[in-house]
Parts: sequence; C-alpha cells; structure tokens
Amino acid sequence: MPKAAKETDKVVSNGIGLRNERSLHAALKRWAALPEDKFEVPLDGYVIDMVRGEQLIEIQTRNFSAIRNKLSSLLAQHKVHLLHPVTAEKWVVQVDATGQKITSRRKSPYKGKLTDLFEELVRIPELMVHENFSFEVLLINEEEVRCRDGKGSKHRKRVSVVDRQLIEVVASHQFRSEKDLLTFIPTTLLQPFSNKDLAASLQLPLHRCRQMTYCLRKMGAVTVVGKNRNELLFSSQEGD
Repeated sequence: MPKAAKETDKVVSNGIGLRNERSLHAALKRWAALPEDKFEVPLDGYVIDMVRGEQLIEIQTRNFSAIRNKLSSLLAQHKVHLLHPVTAEKWVVQVDATGQKITSRRKSPYKGKLTDLFEELVRIPELMVHENFSFEVLLINEEEVRCRDGKGSKHRKRVSVVDRQLIEVVASHQFRSEKDLLTFIPTTLLQPFSNKDLAASLQLPLHRCRQMTYCLRKMGAVTVVGKNRNELLFSSQEGD
C-alpha cells in the first residue's frame, strides 16, 4: 500500500528543510523519509536531499538537465537513488492575485502514464547503466495551483503555475538498470521495429516513443539495425 501524502502546509521538526522548496518536492521528501535519514547534507560541494546510510537520495520533480552534472559527479564515489514523480491525475486550483484565496478547483482531464518518465530521462539516459545509479518513479495525484497574474505562458492565457501540491502517491516503480526499462518494449512486437510500430503497439504519441528508443539506444538496450525509408529500425537485446 502506498503511503498517503502528509499535509504540506506544516513545518516538520525532524530536520527536513522546507526553505526554498516547492510544496511537491517537500511533500515527496516527507513521503520517502525514514527515521534515520539525514537531510540537506553538504557533500563533495553539493547539498544532498537525503542520505540513508551510504545511499544518497535526490528528488527531482522536473528538468533533469539541472541535476545532470551533480548526479554524474556524485556517482563516481557514491550510490545515488533518484526519485521522480509522474502525474497520473491532476486537480487545478485557481487562486486570486494575492495567492491567499482559492477561487475555484476542478479536476483536469489530464491523464498521465508511467511512460511519461521518458520526458525527463531523455536528458540523462547514460546514467542508467552506471552501477551506482538507481531510479524510482512515483505515480502521483496532485493539485496544480494557478494564479491569474498575467505572467504565465500564452497557452495558459498568462496564468502562472505557482505551486504543485501532492495529494497522494498512487504507485512506486523501481528501475535499477537498462533491462528494467526494456520491459516497456512489448514482447509481442515484431523485430525489427520502428518508432511508428512501437507507438501503434503501446498506443502512445510518436514523440514519446522516439524519446523511449533514444534512451534505450544510449543505454545499449536497443540497436539500430536498418531503415525503412526515413524510419530507423530497432532491435532489442531481448529480441535478438
């Protein structure tokens, strides 16, 4: 049973720092924490989110590019576990310009999938083959807090996303090597296969399958074995 989310508006007293953290990051830290964990630990010129014995735990909600150099440096001497949330369902909370008053709350039609992990993993695929690296993806339900401040993107009509808040962790998935990620390739898929073949088999957008095969290629889990017109053809190790 996944642990339920704890309240995000209370300051905890077990050493977990909340300063300069968004609500989602702080809530995931509390969700993952064990009694003996240490938090915000300076090490090798970096500050580590959590230290559990000899294992370093980093929580990154998005933008893996920002943490790429940090992870690469730490992996040379330490075991590093990266925790990343993927949104399964989302509620949109609208607040007024002061950010103090909720004006509306609705459930978004957005439905996320575990394969959304490749949206970020595409920035650090080579780390999956490092013996000191492990990757955990949490499927979550969240609230996205928006404010009509005129500073947001055009497609949101200048409405800013000011916070993300954890409602609950639905499931946890561990990936310790490229072989674990290779399970996303259906065993029924004929080999060699193209990104279009993969998209049709998984019922996923083509861009997601391109991210997936890019990652698997960088990990050495699939290889390019030919082309069909402009489409690359891939073969997975399991299918060889």
